[in-house]
Formats: sequence, structure tokens, C-alpha cells
Amino acid sequence: MKEIEKNLGGKNLRIGIVQSRFNLDVCEGLLASCRSRLSQLGVGEDDITLATVPGALEIPLVLLHMAESEKYDALIALGAVIRGDTYHFEVVSNESARGVGDVQLSCGVPIANAILTTENDDQALARISAKGAEAAEAAIEMANLLRDLA
Repeated sequence: MKEIEKNLGGKNLRIGIVQSRFNLDVCEGLLASCRSRLSQLGVGEDDITLATVPGALEIPLVLLHMAESEKYDALIALGAVIRGDTYHFEVVSNESARGVGDVQLSCGVPIANAILTTENDDQALARISAKGAEAAEAAIEMANLLRDLA
């Protein structure tokens, strides 16, 4: 049986990041953690493109344009949806996740979804370091896996 090993080597991979500016402190923390991990795994700074958008609902559209450009081996979605007093939390959480998944499946470009959905600011701040790094790892692993399957 041929088994494809996990590969977290990021050298020569082109990564696109789409980051929400809503809940900016959380999103900037996610970005810092993600960029640090990408660098540790060998992704060059010149091989990373960052686009920012107003909020989580705008992320899928920019991911779609990036995926269709065929310039990226993998994409990363960074954002934070923090529960408030209205139903809007569910709408934004569900629709942003659906949009990210739709882009990934329709375009065949792996997307690491690190759009946090939390009950409060403290939960979001507690997750930024791990989730940003995990998104970097997932993007690299999936880009390499798809290359190995080709």
C-alpha cells in the first residue's frame, strides 16, 4: 500500500491569506501567529499575499478570486465572529463557513478556515495563537498532499 506522508515543507509554496478587519485585535493576532508559523515551515515572505476585507462575510468572495487566479497553492481565511445579542452571529458564522467550503470544493484549491466563532472576546483571544498556526500548517499540508496526488 502506498501511503502519502504528512508534509509540512512550505518552501516554494504560494499562500494567499484573506483576513477580516472586524474584531481587528483578534484578527491581527491570528495573522501574526499564522505568518510566524508559515515562516517557520519555510514559506518565503514574498510567497505570501495578504488581502483584508471588512468582515467574515466578505472573505469567501476574495478567496474565490484568489483561487480562480491560479496563483496560489493554498489559501487561508482569518476572521473572528463573536456572539452578540442577536441572531446575526449565527448568520455570519454559518454563511462564512459555507462560503469558504464552497470555494474550496468548486475551485480545488485548499483553504484553511481559521474564522473563529466564539461566545466572547476572551475565548477568541485565547485561541488566536493556536488557530493561526494551525491554519498555516493545514494550508501547507493540504497543498503538498494535492501535489503528491497529482
